[in-house]
Amino acid sequence: MLIPMSPTDSMFLLAESKNCQMQVGGLALFSPPDGARASDVRQMFAAAVARDDVAGMWRKRARRSLTSLGQWGWDTGTGIDLDCHVHYSALPPPAGMADLWTLVSWLHATPLSRDRPLWELHLIEGLADGRYAVYIKVHHALADGVSAMGMLRAALSADPARRGQPALWEPDGTTREPASSRGGLDVLGLPGWMAGKTWDVARGTAGLIPALAGVLRQALRHRGGTLSLTAPHTMFNVPIGGARSFVGRSWPLERLRLVAKHSDATVNDVVLAMCGGALRSYLAGRGALPLAPLVAMVPVSLRTPRPDGGRDDAAYTGNRLGSLMCGLGTNLADPGKRLAAVHAGMREGKAALGTHSQLQILAMSALGSAQLALGMVFGHYGLLRPPNVMISNVSGSAVPLYWNGARLDALYPLSIPVDGQALNITCTSTDDTIAFGLTGCRHAVPGLSAVTGLLDDELRLLEHAAGL
Repeated sequence: MLIPMSPTDSMFLLAESKNCQMQVGGLALFSPPDGARASDVRQMFAAAVARDDVAGMWRKRARRSLTSLGQWGWDTGTGIDLDCHVHYSALPPPAGMADLWTLVSWLHATPLSRDRPLWELHLIEGLADGRYAVYIKVHHALADGVSAMGMLRAALSADPARRGQPALWEPDGTTREPASSRGGLDVLGLPGWMAGKTWDVARGTAGLIPALAGVLRQALRHRGGTLSLTAPHTMFNVPIGGARSFVGRSWPLERLRLVAKHSDATVNDVVLAMCGGALRSYLAGRGALPLAPLVAMVPVSLRTPRPDGGRDDAAYTGNRLGSLMCGLGTNLADPGKRLAAVHAGMREGKAALGTHSQLQILAMSALGSAQLALGMVFGHYGLLRPPNVMISNVSGSAVPLYWNGARLDALYPLSIPVDGQALNITCTSTDDTIAFGLTGCRHAVPGLSAVTGLLDDELRLLEHAAGL
């Protein structure tokens, strides 16, 4: 029996190639509790592997068969060998963060085997300051970036004294299964399942044509929306190779909040303005800064809160993302003016999304994303101008989080470079810290580590512009 896989989720399996692995990740950096021995965390993970107790979410294997009419589905009936999913690594002493970035860059480029459930976890030790890291890699078909970060946080606790916490893959009541997983799928079940969705789809698409017309009008007027018609061609908008570069850096979240408060903007606006300024400097330093402003694709979560404060019926699994386009103001030398331009673009884009249903937003977001593929086939000319970079800001915990007494210092997201979009920047917050994760094609984006320093420079400039 196969569980139906949504078209959105199966798209990530179909789109995968040798040079474009469709997997998202998270790198959690922990400070061990006082008095802990270096071997303690290794022993806890080894004990969890020995228990061999794996939640259904982590047992799901992507499979196609005759009974599913060749469509992708989730098979949860097979066993799982945790030794193939949980790995241990030690950095050569005395290791620093640059060594950690190098290892994770290599791990993130390695494809997940489709013969097994589509995830891996790596415990990484050896940092000179005594901290350890946990890197988790999940296929985008299994979870989008928001849900992957949610699963990581769900495995943690706000109680520093709590012990005996289960490992991420163990059942603990925090990982929900999507509603569709409650029944099997056979040769008759797939048509029946599809028929059951037809009326909802018909209702949602009834207003799609006028909605798309509005999107095109906005794009032609250079306004925010789900489609980009004005993004310039840059060194990021090229075919990618299979090698990856990853770097991360974190800042006190309060610094961004103060800039936002004194600039009549949001923290997300400040994140985008930091990225815009850093990319402006990076490209200018290589003589590659275009005259027109870079355009970012900004994912927006379409998950709806439940009355009890939780998430919708898909909980942490599956893909529920739309997107809008926002100019980064890279044509403006003044940091304050760049932030104002970003704020205006995001305000217009959100206003446009607010007039459409979730299904319409997904359809229009898919149209915007399709430019990436079409631009690579037909060239970057005419109306086919895909966004230059993807920038995401995933909300995190407002309180400190712990795993068996070890404090989570930062959670760095890793995402997916694709053909035509060789750089991805994703942020997430933990307590009083915001962490930026930059994932790029090693060949298309050389010297990626320099961008973190440029981000720091831009934050200082924004603080100065805000009078701080």
